[in-house]
Amino acid sequence: MRSIASWRLLFAAIIAIAPAAGRVAAQPAGRAQPPAFVSPEVSPDRRIVFRIYAPRAESVRLNAGDIPGVGGGGAMKKDDNGVWELTVDPVPPGAYRYTFNVDGVATVDPRSPATSESNNNAWSLVLAPGSELMDTKSVPHGAVAAVTYYSSVLARFRRMHVYTPPGYESGKGRYPVFYLLHGASDSDDSWSSVGRAPVILDNLIAAKKAVPMIVVMPAGHTRNSFTVPPPGAPRPPADEFEQEFLHDILPYVEANYRSINDRAHRAIAGLSMGGGQTLNLLIPNQEKFAYAGVFSSGLFGAFPNRRPGAEPPAPDARSPYEDQHKAELDNAQWKRGLKLVWFSTGRDDRLMPTTQSTVALLKRHGFDVHFQESAGGHTWLNWRDYLSEFAPLLFR
Repeated sequence: MRSIASWRLLFAAIIAIAPAAGRVAAQPAGRAQPPAFVSPEVSPDRRIVFRIYAPRAESVRLNAGDIPGVGGGGAMKKDDNGVWELTVDPVPPGAYRYTFNVDGVATVDPRSPATSESNNNAWSLVLAPGSELMDTKSVPHGAVAAVTYYSSVLARFRRMHVYTPPGYESGKGRYPVFYLLHGASDSDDSWSSVGRAPVILDNLIAAKKAVPMIVVMPAGHTRNSFTVPPPGAPRPPADEFEQEFLHDILPYVEANYRSINDRAHRAIAGLSMGGGQTLNLLIPNQEKFAYAGVFSSGLFGAFPNRRPGAEPPAPDARSPYEDQHKAELDNAQWKRGLKLVWFSTGRDDRLMPTTQSTVALLKRHGFDVHFQESAGGHTWLNWRDYLSEFAPLLFR
């Protein structure tokens, strides 16, 4: 039992500590608590309200390139509580990236945990529901893993995202593999976040519109935010990613996943930069792929005189690329196992001339190319739709 003296010492210690504890807990004079608010707030008609608490800011703008009418010019207004707000008109169903520009500094939304990565920065993400293909539904769901592997070509560790279909973990079967490449400035996270690829595949598989498949989403940039070369340093070889794909990514997947490792069960597609990489991999390696998709893209650099907005080339207009790759383009044996070469580009897309020139080139060399023009431009609003149309055509 404690003595009276020990109790007196304990009480004295508590009394001595209490004022200090109170001072730690107290709010500094003049600092107001932020008001309660929600951001982003999506209404049933898909209007979106964006808010951020920045009482001392002089200017706040919303940066959201895919949201119609916003782009980088969405000026926000501040209320008496220091909360800046902007309401955008109803948007099409889908996922949208955005950031706030606060007095010239880009920041993600502090009130929202949903984010999407690009190559050098992060974005906040908002979902506008209402799509049969892109909304999360009560169906069996696959899994997405962020996979770290060692790249012997780049001599460093790299990351890719891999989708495995519903039932993969508990089953023993083998699956076809679809390699899905992102565009310039994006990352291996992009297709699984803003691109909604796992949800799209879940819904297509549940509706029996697509066969269960493994989807591999690698990082297409070989120089990223962690390895930025110094100013004036030579650019990396143009085929650096293609070499990594052939020597590291494809062998890793086929060694570590229950994949069917033959041409008939291997597909590749990509958007913009990833579409160019798709063609760079396909044309000299046609024996490896049975399906190829090119979204808003074409053969970059193959048409030196082509410019955005120019008229399509004449059907017989040739490119130096054709002479450099004649043996690969004219290999009739390789073409026999190529089941689908699929292109789609928006009519307002700045890369439409590149797409048209590439389609004409491939047709001149005997490729059976499917090309469809869509509405819209160079945007995720199109690329998610292209994936929804392309994936059901695979492995049939």
